[in-house]
Amino acid sequence: MTITEEIRGDEVQVPFWFDPLCPWAWITSRWLLEVEQVRPVRADWRIMSLAYLNLDQREGKGISEDYRELMNTAWGSVRVCAAAAEHAGRPVLGPLYTAIGTRLHNQRRREDPTVITEALAEAGLPASLAAAASSTEFDQRIKDSHHEAFDEVGLDVGTPVLRIAGTTLFGPVITPAPRGEAAGQLWDGLALVAATDGFFELKRSRNVKPSFD
Repeated sequence: MTITEEIRGDEVQVPFWFDPLCPWAWITSRWLLEVEQVRPVRADWRIMSLAYLNLDQREGKGISEDYRELMNTAWGSVRVCAAAAEHAGRPVLGPLYTAIGTRLHNQRRREDPTVITEALAEAGLPASLAAAASSTEFDQRIKDSHHEAFDEVGLDVGTPVLRIAGTTLFGPVITPAPRGEAAGQLWDGLALVAATDGFFELKRSRNVKPSFD
């Protein structure tokens, strides 16, 4: 029996760490939803924070002033996600992430202050949770979830991060998201890589912008 056949035997839960602000994590998350349709895989949505990673853990080193300014505002949406998980349980992160991400990325409404309240309504959550965006109440919850991934994968990567069969990996960084069986084939390859003892890295430089098609 091959590794891929073994993985196909039972449903695989795939922890996936995201910050709603990251376009690359968004594309990879849409790929993972495609994988769910063609392989016995289910995403287990979890939160991380680009602001915490870049400004605290990395102490702001090597980032531009524009990116630093973006990071200073990046806590908002992930704090709302943390508040929603506290209110309704972690499964609500899937629909809420979809609602936020669609507006931020596909609809390109990053500067629209109504994104969060609209997304909460779409996910069936109370509008009052939007207040968490400017509160530190849930920051420790975010950091705890963040460390579940980054204590394993390291600080020299960002998001997306997922875990397959006990191996935590950065990526895959893709654009646009493969659909249908193509999504499943990429999953098969990633599962094989994750099962290879001693594997650490595959990479090439990005030369295109993220595509949300």
